[in-house]
Amino acid sequence: MSNIDFIFPEKAADIGNFLVGRLLPFRQKRNIGPFVFIDHMGPATLSKGENLEVGPHPHIGLSTLTFLFEGAIMHRDSIGNEIVIEPGAVNWMTAGKGVAHSERTPDYLKEKEKKLHGLQIWVALPKELEQCEPSFYHIDAEDLPAWEENGVKYKLIAGEVLGKKSPVPVHSPLYLIELVVEQPTSFNFENKLFGESGLYVLEGGIAHQEQEFGEKQILITKEAHLCSFEVRQPSKIYLFGGEPFEEERFIFWNFVSSSKETIDKAKEDWKNHRFAKVKNDDDYVPLPEPRL
Repeated sequence: MSNIDFIFPEKAADIGNFLVGRLLPFRQKRNIGPFVFIDHMGPATLSKGENLEVGPHPHIGLSTLTFLFEGAIMHRDSIGNEIVIEPGAVNWMTAGKGVAHSERTPDYLKEKEKKLHGLQIWVALPKELEQCEPSFYHIDAEDLPAWEENGVKYKLIAGEVLGKKSPVPVHSPLYLIELVVEQPTSFNFENKLFGESGLYVLEGGIAHQEQEFGEKQILITKEAHLCSFEVRQPSKIYLFGGEPFEEERFIFWNFVSSSKETIDKAKEDWKNHRFAKVKNDDDYVPLPEPRL
């Protein structure tokens, strides 16, 4: 019996003026452990004057994780942070009861050709932390655990697994691991993972029970502790997952909560400009109209 429960291709979505490949959620699978939303951003080459311009928008009930492969993004938020995220570093922002932020091309790149490529991830908060105070952490690339084993380069971006712990201050048991493989390798993570687990093939491909799965596909295991697969070509793979929550999570726009009433309140607060303002960014992204 195959341990693969779902196999999905990447699907396109518009985020502001930028096209991204949405990996999660799906109708059949709304979350993987605490992971409720994953976007593959790019790869894109932006010409002079063509820029990422995602104005101030709100979040509640989640932590956002931004991880770039190429390019740079200026992050500004209502807590008062203003920092450029560059490849290999992690921006980890916990919205809690409410935060607003913007994501833009840094000024020094706006009149140059530039590339942009990365992952943007939402992790739901435990119910008891959904109304916590917002916080922000920036973790430099060199501070993430990275090691090589049997010719495979590993990087633990977030969480705790395989005897390693990332400095990203997560709020529940989870893991996000980068695997860079240059030669044919068999992986057996039996009894090393926990909770629910997903695998995203960014580059290359994997094989499982004589079936081949190529890049831009996401696979979800039935049982994380039985996760095993082969890599037969140079590949870059992201393995992620963790313990799911007992309560269902509802999502509207940028709001995540175990309570529909909390989401409704966040809608009204954003429409009536009751969120704190973003530092040095006076723009405003309006609440989207419900789809009919």
